[in-house]
Amino acid sequence: MLNELSIAAGLRGLRAGEFSAVELATAHLDAIAALNPRLNAYLTVTPDAALRGAAAADAALGRGEHAALGGIPLGIKDLFCTEGVRTTAASRMLESFVPPYESTVTQRLLQDGAVFLGKTNLDEFAMGSSNTNSAFGPVENPWKRSGDDAALVPGGSSGGSAAVVAARLAMGATGTDTGGSIRQPAAFCGIVGIKPTYGRCSRWGVVAFASSLDQPGPMARTVEDCAIMLRSMAGFDARDSTSVDRPVPDYAAACGRSLKGVRVGIPREYRVDNMPAEIEALWQRGVAWLRDAGCEIVDVSLPHTRYGLATYYIVAPAECSSNLARYDGVRFGRRVEAPTLDGLYEASRAAGFGSEVKRRILIGTYVLSSGYYDAYYLRAQKVRSLILRDFTEAWRTVDALLTPTAPSAAFAQGENMDDPIKMYLNDIFTVPASMAGMPGLSVPAGLDHQGLPLGLQVLGRPFDEETLFALGRAVEQAADFRGLPALHAGRA
Repeated sequence: MLNELSIAAGLRGLRAGEFSAVELATAHLDAIAALNPRLNAYLTVTPDAALRGAAAADAALGRGEHAALGGIPLGIKDLFCTEGVRTTAASRMLESFVPPYESTVTQRLLQDGAVFLGKTNLDEFAMGSSNTNSAFGPVENPWKRSGDDAALVPGGSSGGSAAVVAARLAMGATGTDTGGSIRQPAAFCGIVGIKPTYGRCSRWGVVAFASSLDQPGPMARTVEDCAIMLRSMAGFDARDSTSVDRPVPDYAAACGRSLKGVRVGIPREYRVDNMPAEIEALWQRGVAWLRDAGCEIVDVSLPHTRYGLATYYIVAPAECSSNLARYDGVRFGRRVEAPTLDGLYEASRAAGFGSEVKRRILIGTYVLSSGYYDAYYLRAQKVRSLILRDFTEAWRTVDALLTPTAPSAAFAQGENMDDPIKMYLNDIFTVPASMAGMPGLSVPAGLDHQGLPLGLQVLGRPFDEETLFALGRAVEQAADFRGLPALHAGRA
């Protein structure tokens, strides 16, 4: 089936004339029609625009023009502004927002010939690790536990993007990663996802959560596919003051690079209390795979890792409180009329924001308030500097780090939901790299005892995504992960 192809295979088939871009898009649109009502992974499907884009891609192919993503159908996280297409951030606050402009990342994908199938569901304003915080209902993970039909979470916040890739409802998708929101759902759904170095992909036109942490990145079914997508997504953008001006390499070429002599660090602090034995065992298999590929394995220490999660949940809510202050019913967002201006603010924000967003706004406003700013926010920024220093010291002796991606496999909808702290712990392995702005790649590497995917994470130096793709490809080849979700378009 056409929707089973990888991006790389799809490009080869399109360029060889084995099928058309319209046929490829139609196969995915049919799969979406069959399965999305259950998964709720797309919030908006754009079949007419997809078929027009596919027809344009076919015309370009007929002229001998081979764009980097010409004719490839993608899902777009509903945090990226898309001109003329509703962009909600999965919030009632933006339920009716139709942007008059295109985000830089999606514009670059369109320029490289990608075909957009629609906008994918997420945790509201990207705040969550389960994709159960969406104002438009939770996303169901297409995977199932062995012998159990319970609906599982896909991870978050980019759970909709992860689910559509895993279920074969798109060949790839965009995500954003603030504290693990690409890597953790990639692990939960058995796909590949990379958080690039902070500043590598433009944030212009992406609805903000925490501006010093947010970073767009690709999600796909193979390491090579993510490499292909990232080359189109990355690059300097003068409209984004945090964008870094440096050349974008050929990431796909790096996937086949030799690993002889590459030094891979194993950070001892990532061995947390009560970590499942099967995750530890998978980690050790990953170490053996990379050693067999020619890597030198080195024990390292990142002593301030233990403070990463606590620091993140001060810095991120503080920035969230600031960024979301603009949604007041006057300038932006949903408006609920009231007799007074204060009443309008209160009613509009109460109706527009969900419970998790309100919780984070309250935390952020508290830590930024007079009398607490120094005690919490400034201290957190100092600890953040120490976390960055740990990574910088590690790069003196190693080229990359290998860790688990998440402390568990996907859990059922309803599990852990009454304990926000337990939910926040889902990001324990991903947050430190986010705090330091480092790139991180998650690769599916095995199944747990219930038949659910588990991921391994490779972390690297700033702007050295090429090494991550080379290491990730080696893990991918050694793991030979061929698991398929119970619910996908080929089997549903």
